[in-house]
Amino acid sequence: MISDESFRTKSLTSHLLGDAILRILAAAVHSVEPGEVIRRAVHKEEDTLVIRGNRIKLSSFRHIYLLGLGKASYAMTRTLAGILGDPLTAALAISKHSSHQLSDPETNHRLTEIVGGHPIPDERSLRAGDEVLKFLSFLGPNDLLICLISGGGSALVTAPVGGVTLANIQELTAKMLSCGANIREINCIRRRLDRLKGGGVVRLVPGTKVISLILSDVVGNPLEAIASGPTVEDPVKPGVIKSILDTYQLAGKIPESILTALEVDEERRNTGVQFGLVENILVGSNLTAAQGALKQAEQEGFNPHLLRTNLEGEAREAGFILSTFLRQAKKTGDPVAPPACIIAGGETTVTIHGKGKGGRNTELALAAVSELADFPGVTLVTLATDGEDGPTDAAGAVVTGETYRRARLLGMDPGDYLENNDSYTFFERLGDLLKPGPTGTNVNDLTFLFT
Repeated sequence: MISDESFRTKSLTSHLLGDAILRILAAAVHSVEPGEVIRRAVHKEEDTLVIRGNRIKLSSFRHIYLLGLGKASYAMTRTLAGILGDPLTAALAISKHSSHQLSDPETNHRLTEIVGGHPIPDERSLRAGDEVLKFLSFLGPNDLLICLISGGGSALVTAPVGGVTLANIQELTAKMLSCGANIREINCIRRRLDRLKGGGVVRLVPGTKVISLILSDVVGNPLEAIASGPTVEDPVKPGVIKSILDTYQLAGKIPESILTALEVDEERRNTGVQFGLVENILVGSNLTAAQGALKQAEQEGFNPHLLRTNLEGEAREAGFILSTFLRQAKKTGDPVAPPACIIAGGETTVTIHGKGKGGRNTELALAAVSELADFPGVTLVTLATDGEDGPTDAAGAVVTGETYRRARLLGMDPGDYLENNDSYTFFERLGDLLKPGPTGTNVNDLTFLFT
């Protein structure tokens, strides 16, 4: 479990309320710890598994399988395996980081764990896809499959449709990430190019009862977008794919094989597969993490306020808007009087123009530095709940009214670093990167505004 101290930075060390802020950040992550999320949603009563009030008689199934896909999959799968006990037949989890545990000591059932590639799928993702296809081939009518779905599953597991190669998928993903496309748009395309995504798991196990417990990492929690919806029927209508490609001018920049696959995809999806045996259940989200943090903030003596959980758009623009809001909140006490902890959740994007290092959370924080310059009594903290901001080992950064002055003393101009998308280097030199390490969960990002 992530400790309070793992969030400590230079500014939080000297902050009068730094220890309280550390506990609030940790509470946000702890509230969406995957094992705890499953324990809150599921329990067992003799031969009956109870999931959010739904009662499932285990002895009515021939075999029971667990399939975990995503950054939180191992902890989710292991916890549910422990709850199920002896009725479990087999379990497979595809995650980003190895837990170094090959079996579940609580149940003595073998739990196979495979590490995939992320954020761009690689050979490990392809091997993971092959293993999932093999795993699903054992299921049939009268079996129960419980899927544990979390963010990151889209990249960690891939099983491309015919004619599309891993290299094609990698090229497409890299181009969409760099052009500013959001995760909903990226997954919309991914679903059409993969045998497992967009309800693909259901198509591969006709007659099997399927239940998915889903930890959301997508703003608004559209189930089809989380890990590209392996157990969710794709609702996207024809014409939407073309619109996305046109918006980012990708049609002439991506492999012809992908364009061909997208054109023939409709026939593959209209095969009459029934989703009536599927139950998709949301067990945690960005809101869950925000609520956990706000509860802790109130205990620490802050006036808590949830601003929103649908923050999207360019990270630097969000940084400007939130820092301006923070200044105003400090001055007026609106929407809540100081001392306040105001939280905004969501997931922004970064359009890359420079050659620096960083992610959306550190870029949002960097955009706030100049806006909060020499403004006393305010603190802005950004946090990727998975502990990893883009391709870096930081989860976010801390900005106070002193950050601008400290940077200038080191000869750093925040505007220059922002222009070069070099937010990681900027905050690293200041000692204000959050580095809790991989948290094992993933429910988007949070920005904390303290007055």
